[in-house]
Amino acid sequence: MKPIDFFSNKRVMVSGACGTVGKQLVSMLLSEEYGIGELVSLDNNESELFFLEQQFISDKRAKFALADIRDRDKLRRKMENIDIVFHAAAFKHVILCERSPFEAVQTNINGVQNIIYAACERNVKKVIFTSSDKAVNPTNVMGTTKLMGERLMTAANSNTLDQGPVFASTRFGNVLGSRGSVIPIFHRQIAEGGPVTLTHPEMTRFIMSVDRAVKLVIDSSILARGGEVFITKMPIARIQDLAEVLIRELAPVHGYKPADISIEQIGTKPGEKLYEELMSHEETRRAVELEKYFVVLPAFRGIYRDIKYDYPHIRNEEITNPYNSSNEVPMSKDELFHFLRQNNLLDVDSVTPQHPAKRYWPGEES
Repeated sequence: MKPIDFFSNKRVMVSGACGTVGKQLVSMLLSEEYGIGELVSLDNNESELFFLEQQFISDKRAKFALADIRDRDKLRRKMENIDIVFHAAAFKHVILCERSPFEAVQTNINGVQNIIYAACERNVKKVIFTSSDKAVNPTNVMGTTKLMGERLMTAANSNTLDQGPVFASTRFGNVLGSRGSVIPIFHRQIAEGGPVTLTHPEMTRFIMSVDRAVKLVIDSSILARGGEVFITKMPIARIQDLAEVLIRELAPVHGYKPADISIEQIGTKPGEKLYEELMSHEETRRAVELEKYFVVLPAFRGIYRDIKYDYPHIRNEEITNPYNSSNEVPMSKDELFHFLRQNNLLDVDSVTPQHPAKRYWPGEES
């Protein structure tokens, strides 16, 4: 099915519209490619929501509302006559969630439940939850809340009647260039003459651009049958290679020789993994492979639904290897360079005061 055939004249809602993923969702959904009828964008960031509204002020399909996903009544009102919900609102910073776990629960778990309740009451057609690699074998509060969000979505799908909403999740790794990601920090450190701080030289991560991440989230809403977790296939990078490529390309822009910018190893932070996991060993037993995704099917099938997971172009129905960055071949430095250039991640304009050069963990000397 073509995207425009699925989205044509639909009323769509995006929560967390001012975040990196949410903002790109808004931009893509309002393009001609999807032909939606109306887009309702929610966020609790007043200033950013104002600026986003100004950006799309001439598009009569675009509606913006100051709202918090902790407010179930507000969600119920805003979901009236909505067809599709993309739930992207969340707390994502590992350290802040670790220090304030109850706040993470309120937003990342209770907020998901509020979305589910409102969607059921308003008979929304589909709800897509944006999850994280950190939900796999979680080692921190943020990852644990994301895992619970996925489980809530799957359970909601199992316990609704045939005419109720279809609930599904998408799970992907690092969106390079997003707020709080490593690239803006490396940019800033290089601009100030270094050093570039590296947690561990063997650390690997799944990476992708925000454009590709969001397009795959939108496409997964078309494929979703109910209760699944869509895992986006992504390239892998060694973080040290990423730092070295950025130094090589950006140091001359700021008046330095690449040799002038040192790399300082500062150690991993609590709860941080050396590699990234997108699918666990347990999940492989109930996963299928598509062209752009792995799809993890629910461990417990619907109580009230008989769902046929009949995706087009299934490549493999027997998955044996967990999908993690230590099992995959990382990009070479040349491949990384082309990836960064193609996605405008070598643009010096991304260096902003919001991304300070100094990185340290709370409790350490500043």
